[in-house]
Amino acid sequence: MQGTVKDFDAAARTGSVLLDDGTELPFDADAFAAGGLRLLRFGQRVNLATDGGRICVVTLSTFPLENPG
Repeated sequence: MQGTVKDFDAAARTGSVLLDDGTELPFDADAFAAGGLRLLRFGQRVNLATDGGRICVVTLSTFPLENPG
């Protein structure tokens, strides 16, 4: 699944994304770390993997996900 970064707190390494249908989903520091990224910016397109409705991986849309959700 893909989304667009709505906000990102670089200190906490948390934020939220907007899905294409307008749904906002938060992500935690573990999901950010799982994607191997160092920073995100507002409006950036990202790939998301979910587990039980929770985002478990956030990475750039150009990077493949091992188990896309």
